[in-house]
Amino acid sequence: MRNAGPIESPTDPFASVPLPASGVSKKPRIEGLPPGVSRDIFGPTDRQEPRPAQGPSAPGGPSGGALPPVAPPAQPWPVNGKEPPTPPAPVFGSPSERPTSYDPEPPRKRRLLPGLLVCLVLLAALAYVVPAVLMSGSVLRGTHVSGVDIGGLTVTQAADKLRNELASRLSRPVVVDIAGRKETIQSDEAGLELDVVGTIGQAPSGFPSPQEVWRGLTGKTELQPKVNLDSSQLARTVEGLAEAADKKPHEGRVTFTGLEPKARQPEDGVLLDREDAVRRIGDAFLQGGGNVVLTLRPAKPVTTAEAVETALTKAKQAVSAPITLTVGDKQAQISPAMIAANLTYNSDGSGGLAPRFDTTAVLAALESRLVDAAQQPRDATYDIVNGKPVLVPARTGRGVNDKLLARDVERVLDEGGSRTIPVRLGSVAPTVTTEQVRDLGIKETVGAFTTSFDAGQPRVKNIQRMAQELDGHMVKPGETFSINEVVGERTVEDGYVEAGQIVGGRMVNIVGGGVSQFATTMYNAAFFGGFDLVEHQPMDYYAPRYPPGRDVALLYPDTDLKWRNDSDFGVLIKTAFTETSVTVTLWSTKRYDEVEAVTSEKRDIRPFRTETSSAPGCLPTVGEQGFTIDVTRVFHQDGKVVKKDKKLTTKYRPQTQTTCT
Repeated sequence: MRNAGPIESPTDPFASVPLPASGVSKKPRIEGLPPGVSRDIFGPTDRQEPRPAQGPSAPGGPSGGALPPVAPPAQPWPVNGKEPPTPPAPVFGSPSERPTSYDPEPPRKRRLLPGLLVCLVLLAALAYVVPAVLMSGSVLRGTHVSGVDIGGLTVTQAADKLRNELASRLSRPVVVDIAGRKETIQSDEAGLELDVVGTIGQAPSGFPSPQEVWRGLTGKTELQPKVNLDSSQLARTVEGLAEAADKKPHEGRVTFTGLEPKARQPEDGVLLDREDAVRRIGDAFLQGGGNVVLTLRPAKPVTTAEAVETALTKAKQAVSAPITLTVGDKQAQISPAMIAANLTYNSDGSGGLAPRFDTTAVLAALESRLVDAAQQPRDATYDIVNGKPVLVPARTGRGVNDKLLARDVERVLDEGGSRTIPVRLGSVAPTVTTEQVRDLGIKETVGAFTTSFDAGQPRVKNIQRMAQELDGHMVKPGETFSINEVVGERTVEDGYVEAGQIVGGRMVNIVGGGVSQFATTMYNAAFFGGFDLVEHQPMDYYAPRYPPGRDVALLYPDTDLKWRNDSDFGVLIKTAFTETSVTVTLWSTKRYDEVEAVTSEKRDIRPFRTETSSAPGCLPTVGEQGFTIDVTRVFHQDGKVVKKDKKLTTKYRPQTQTTCT
């Protein structure tokens, strides 16, 4: 090769090779190394001067030469802004030639992780503490009571809101439907009152827990209102509904019309479910009023038709002859008519019928023949002296024990045998003792009413007879008074006579006709006395002698007058009559300053028609217009209205004017 010099040493392969010089440094730059040659032979790369070579060619070494310094690797020049390609990784010949390992710098996310955890804890604490502080001292947010939102309010604010919104809803009336008949119940009649303090006491308040904060922010707490319930008041209200709704099953029964026994076959009935009614009415008030359908349960009689037929046969034998009572040399006879008037055959509870003999009227008529009147016992009662009630104490006397007599007579009528019964006299305690009536608050008139009639009519005797039977009767607190139950069937043997009375739209003659006037008089006394009017049926036709909308029909046994003593005091019934009037006065303790009857104008007036009749037994009638009228009872106390009854609407039919020819 031209211009090549001699190779001075075979161990220095680079000594005669000219190396290109760098533009910056005059030192030669090695572009590359032969395969298998490491850069380490050139010494550290950060030194400018080459270090002496270590090896056989180094000075002082076996060959006495030195290796040139290692040139940096070639770097391609970037083209068109592109980054140069990454040079390939070097290939090492053996494991001893590989670079030693080193610990890399930890990743940044490892250093940030503890800080992030601290931040999250702080944020969680703030997320609880901030809303908890804001919620403390008030009702938990999201708290509702029957749809009323009280969340976030103070206890006082929540109480005011419940009184304004929820209490008014509870006061809304409830309309009950009983087999199609509707009745309206007010909240005070049901004895319901919102317990505001108890209701709010259920709600979370104070400093809330984390769970309560979460529920307050994201959920809803629904509370049921607490209500104070006067169970006795609600039970009385439901019982009043039941009195009008119940159709009790008719047990088989045998009674008498004159001396003729009459059988009544057993019949099914329905009864109001009291417990279910209390629950449904209470729930309806809690839901803000509305309509409620109450349940009637079927009721079956106990007696059978076969038992009625057996009793009918025994009843015919019972009035076939009199019964004689004897005391020493004294005697008295119970006539067949008196037996029939006081004898019935009723259910014995086991499917059969047993005789029931009422000795009250019998002893009232016959005991004086067996015992001197001065020796007879006397019940405690009151006499009205100078316009004030005076207690007449009870007295123990001698007489016939009515229960023993009834037992002996019933045995004879059921089993047969001798119809002469020996009666022994003994000490007889009064039925009504002085202690029973002394502290019942009988001190003043609470209700009184008078009606008039024409003198000399047969009906007058019946009115007066009923007044006599009820004079002095005592109605205890909570007791329901019934004319039909106390007086019983009106019979000739008991002093009643036949008289005209409208039955089923026709004027007919019946024993006891006309006593509807006494029932009307008592109804108005109870009306103005402020007592609970349980059951009554207005007359079909209006009679001018009665106040419109406040008259009462009476017919044994189904058409009755019932009123309940809903006060805490006893009620004494006193009656009085003249030839043209009858008066009923109720004595007790006043609960109201005034009880007023508010009567509407007559409406829907319908004219009557006229007719002439020549039928046997025709009874003339006076024509009266038909009309509709409303009556509302209003209670006054301390100068203000404290209560109102629901409006009572009466529809009178036109009464035909009948002329008998």
